[in-house]
Amino acid sequence: MAKSKANKSTRRVPAAPAVAVMPPASRLSTWHAGYALVLLGAAVFATSDAWRDIWNYAWNDEESSQVLLVPLVVTWLVWVRRHRLAGLAPTGATVGLVLIGAGWALSTYGYRARVQTLWHGGAVVMAFGCVATALGWPVMRRLLPAVFVLLFLIPVPSTGRRLLAVPLQTWTAQMTQAVCETFGMAVERSGNLLLINGTSVAVAEACNGMRMVFTLFLVCYTFAFVTPLKAGSRLTVLVLSPVVAMVCNVIRLVPTVYVFGHYSKESGERFHDIGGWVMLILGYLLLSGVVGLKRWMLASAEPSGVTPVARPRGGVA
Repeated sequence: MAKSKANKSTRRVPAAPAVAVMPPASRLSTWHAGYALVLLGAAVFATSDAWRDIWNYAWNDEESSQVLLVPLVVTWLVWVRRHRLAGLAPTGATVGLVLIGAGWALSTYGYRARVQTLWHGGAVVMAFGCVATALGWPVMRRLLPAVFVLLFLIPVPSTGRRLLAVPLQTWTAQMTQAVCETFGMAVERSGNLLLINGTSVAVAEACNGMRMVFTLFLVCYTFAFVTPLKAGSRLTVLVLSPVVAMVCNVIRLVPTVYVFGHYSKESGERFHDIGGWVMLILGYLLLSGVVGLKRWMLASAEPSGVTPVARPRGGVA
């Protein structure tokens, strides 16, 4: 009897059924990120002439200064959407390979045909294709807002800039004159040329509209995708971006014209340069105010006693 009890006490307990676990190598990991950086470096090296030209535009041409902000914006957008990448497997490398081939073809054709946009754009597409090859298309699909920002790496040709710059400068000059006269400043205008205190100030010199449009659109785009917004509100922010750019231009130009008219040209240029960066912050604050006002109006319109459903703060669509 004692022996029987001993046998029962030493009887093995059946092992729990094995659970299929995806091996770490098949999930997105630090190794895949390193692999993506290696391929990205290879793509940049292969098209180094195009990237060097993009850098020269960004550093030396104020009209293309938004290029310098692209790496920061891409990093920020990837960071706020990182929770969407949990558990994804780096599959679908075929799409990346196709993009690499397409980017190489575009860049080569653009170089030989002397089409600057295709030359630069092909290099960007090729670099993106290398990252997509390493991380997989499902990952890149979750990061599409960051992917679209890469388009801002392509400097706008001078011909395209002039088509937009001329009417923007004229409209900005008209609005600036009106605001200056509202504040009691004696300002005369001839086209996009403003005259104050015997000093002529060209809108192109004091505050070129094109210098702000692309940069502030990038700010608006960033705000739209790092802030938890509904699709309609996000679209509203993007549509309002040209208006925000014009408003910031005028806010920047009114004191700039005053400084040019009452102080030295060096002081005006210094104020102009500092004002450009201040306007980026102001544009972001303006958008925050518009979204906050809209939320307040919607909350005020709700019937009393109804508790609004809280939206997750970390969720960014």
